[in-house]
Amino acid sequence: MTEGSSSHYQVLRIAVTATDREIKVAYRKAARVAHPDHGGDAAAFRQVTQAYEILIDHKSRAAYDRSYAGGAPHPGSDGGGPGAHFDAPAAGSHASATIHRPNTPRNTSGDAPVYVPPYEPRASANSGAVPLIPMEQASQQVHGMPRKRGIFGAEARIQREMRTVQLIGRQVLTAIPAARLINGLQSPADDSHIDHAVLSGYRLALIGSMLLPKGAYAWDGNTLNHGGRSIAPPQLAHVVRRMQDIFPELNVTGWTVIHTPDGNLHEPVIDHHRRSQGVHDAVQVVNAAGLVRGLKQFLSSGPAPNTVNVSVLARLLRGMH
Repeated sequence: MTEGSSSHYQVLRIAVTATDREIKVAYRKAARVAHPDHGGDAAAFRQVTQAYEILIDHKSRAAYDRSYAGGAPHPGSDGGGPGAHFDAPAAGSHASATIHRPNTPRNTSGDAPVYVPPYEPRASANSGAVPLIPMEQASQQVHGMPRKRGIFGAEARIQREMRTVQLIGRQVLTAIPAARLINGLQSPADDSHIDHAVLSGYRLALIGSMLLPKGAYAWDGNTLNHGGRSIAPPQLAHVVRRMQDIFPELNVTGWTVIHTPDGNLHEPVIDHHRRSQGVHDAVQVVNAAGLVRGLKQFLSSGPAPNTVNVSVLARLLRGMH
């Protein structure tokens, strides 16, 4: 380790005897501060994430500790320099040539996917490393399908969820090749399910759906009001908060999409009456056209939207267990 460089322990501000729990707590705190979406520095965030990934894995940590104690350059300590993008693969890798630096004005959401960590067959074969998930699985844009849950209303649930899957598949995934749609997740906040989740780069959208008659609805932050009738949409705010706690490196939002029986993407009309700022601001209530427009803007404007975050994708595919 060169003089003046920070060790992974120093980056996370923990002792070399830190437990797994202490490492996770320190990482969440450091990631919130360093994340570019929250006003942090991209290079610093990459350093924080790199430190966590090394120290939380027992084998990687043991190897790092041996090299650190011996004063040798430790694994994964390249840092990337002050101009490097936080989610860039290691310099010289096949994927590194496709990474765009922070000062590049062009939006990268339409670019071919870059996998972080990268899949490098020759390197993996030599090191004996096993990828978190197979390349074939990571390259799929759609994972899982709506499942029949319970007895009453199952047909209506499947119908509206299939509409959402088709909508996202045709109009969002085609525009953002690195986006990954995961259906039927177990909620980490309770015993319910999350209908859909879309991951792209370092942004995650959780999506619930409803099927309602066409017409004009007013959303007041708590309920949809139509013709003197109040309708409560799926409760997503607490799930968004929990998922944000689990993935502090991500920007997590929630969306409820309202479909109508005739399939008109611009129906129903939803008028937003904003009464106050609060927890409900974490969830957007939109029609199908609004979901497409909002998701594209949210996902493509995040850091490195052409990145497939393999570690996060792997955890989502395991259902958060």
